[in-house]
Amino acid sequence: MQLSDRIGSRIKLQDLHVLMTVVRAGSMGKAAVILNTTQPNVSRSIGDLEHALGVRLLDRHQRGVEPTECGRALLDCGVAVFDDLRQGVKKIEFLADPAAGEVRIGSTAFLAASFVSALVDRLSRRYPRIVFHLVTGYIDMLHQQLSERNVDLLIIRSFGAVTDERLDFEFLFDDSYVVVAGANNQWVRRRKIEIGELASELWVLPPPESVIGSIVSEAFRAAGLDSLRPTVITDSPHMRISLLATGRFVTVFPASAIKFLNVASQLKILPVELPRARRPNGIVTVKNRALSPVAQLVVECAREIAKPLAKRK
Repeated sequence: MQLSDRIGSRIKLQDLHVLMTVVRAGSMGKAAVILNTTQPNVSRSIGDLEHALGVRLLDRHQRGVEPTECGRALLDCGVAVFDDLRQGVKKIEFLADPAAGEVRIGSTAFLAASFVSALVDRLSRRYPRIVFHLVTGYIDMLHQQLSERNVDLLIIRSFGAVTDERLDFEFLFDDSYVVVAGANNQWVRRRKIEIGELASELWVLPPPESVIGSIVSEAFRAAGLDSLRPTVITDSPHMRISLLATGRFVTVFPASAIKFLNVASQLKILPVELPRARRPNGIVTVKNRALSPVAQLVVECAREIAKPLAKRK
């Protein structure tokens, strides 16, 4: 019997699911608990797979189990198989009811709080029964989530050419950076401010190694000043906004945030020149992976919202 025949007649999706669970759990016992079954049933499923393929899929050792090279190859296929099935089910649901469905979006915290929130607001008004799952985190983690098919697409800021050949980046708009304070801050009445005048202010910034952290450091170096020592270092956009509202703190935001944040009226851009650092924002997807109809709606709406920004010089 040919391998393709054995696949069609003997490999079960349930057994493949069991294998993926065992590898994630690290042992058959833990997988049995997750799957609400017994360890002999788990062992039987793994044995059936190994018999069907004629290769060993797992190496057993005292600490548990780990996939062999053949096991890893099958796991990669398994991720794609279940993702294709999930996309197929979503498409069927969409065909049955075009106004409903689910979509999983990955984004950084700040874009999630600004651009993606505006995107969700607009789409949810048009299609009130769509369910949005939003995952936020750092770029590396988000790329992993996309590669493992845990999200449908990413809306992120690009830090250069996409090095992963499995991924596509679609440009939406460029972003510049501005110094921002609360509407009642003492500096908002000034028409021109040198960066050095703000050296003794209370700054709330993301970590120094972040894009914004590096822009601020460069601005102070260009002015012949020592590196800034922020009062608060946080990745949370919500905390930065809350501190700005006190009127005592200043920060640096992407310029687009002032357009999309719901609290934009409470914020003011200070007339401070920063290095002309620009970062492209866009949509990252997996090559050769068909997006669900709902995910396609997200992409189309993102293009629509970004269009006025993309025209700006």
